[in-house]
Amino acid sequence: MQRDWTLLGPLQWIRYVNKQVKVKAGKDEEHRGWLLTVDPVSASLVLVNFRDEEGGASVQVVMGHAVEEVEVLQEADEETTERLQTSFLPPRTCKLDPDELKRRKAGVRRWLEKNRVPVEEEGDELRVAGVLTITAPYGPEDCCSSNQIILDRIQKLIQSPIQLQPPDPESGPDCP
Repeated sequence: MQRDWTLLGPLQWIRYVNKQVKVKAGKDEEHRGWLLTVDPVSASLVLVNFRDEEGGASVQVVMGHAVEEVEVLQEADEETTERLQTSFLPPRTCKLDPDELKRRKAGVRRWLEKNRVPVEEEGDELRVAGVLTITAPYGPEDCCSSNQIILDRIQKLIQSPIQLQPPDPESGPDCP
């Protein structure tokens, strides 16, 4: 059981993440759920409760200044931890065969080179100007960079409709 929640710091808060907790906040207020994260500025807690029958989840934010006490009720098992970590990621349902992925990678690389963008292949990834990485299936959402300006420009360039050839109808479902 933890009192003085806001006086703790991120190193102590992390110990509560991925655990089922009971939070007392204000007069006669009690909240329960799996602690997904804690905002490091406001000390606010993000609690998740899974709806097994619907397969969804509800999210509740408890403002840090209102927290009076936090008690761990249960440790998360592997399945619950995985569910917490993946529940709020965009679904990746498309499955492309290796040949289609090679065609996509080659198409994106050709398009970047045509637009005079320095690009190299590093295994299954494309590396742009040494500061941006594009992973399979090589769409705009698959770009990663700490440089927001370059990230935005490459994503817009990849979104351009002429970079890839039309998909082969025999290759299976296409990713956006």
